[in-house]
Amino acid sequence: MEAALLGLCNWSTLGVCAALKLPQISAVLAARSARGLSLPSLLLELAGFLVFLRYQCYYGYPPLTYLEYPILIAQDVILLLCIFHFNGNVKQATPYIAVLVSSWFVLALQKWIIDLAMNLCTFISAASKFAQLQCLWKTRDSGTVSALTWSLSSYTCGLALSQAGVQ
Repeated sequence: MEAALLGLCNWSTLGVCAALKLPQISAVLAARSARGLSLPSLLLELAGFLVFLRYQCYYGYPPLTYLEYPILIAQDVILLLCIFHFNGNVKQATPYIAVLVSSWFVLALQKWIIDLAMNLCTFISAASKFAQLQCLWKTRDSGTVSALTWSLSSYTCGLALSQAGVQ
């Protein structure tokens, strides 16, 4: 019974993550604006996803345990490009993407680097959400922020916590 429940949680998390950022991307495209979205928040989120993915690959975890991270990273990169597009200069995204790509290799140079980065992931994730909330407070405009994306994200976080308790 536990194995079936764990499998259901894994597959539902994967399914939700496959569509997690789509409402956000669609809201930004419909509004033709990235107002209310925080670039630092998105970059922190991307960094956290990258660290999680690299950690799982580095230590040889089964792909089903980390399959959602490449999907989330791809969706965040699309959102990053949307932010730069609607702010007027997509070319400014190049250094950020270069840093993210090079980080993939730097994280695996030494075991202590990937372990330290993984230990900082909870802080990075919290900082990402704080930066987004701070941006919303500052702009007082949540028009391009998707409540559905935040709800789906909360669902996946809850599942991750429950899976950690089962394993």
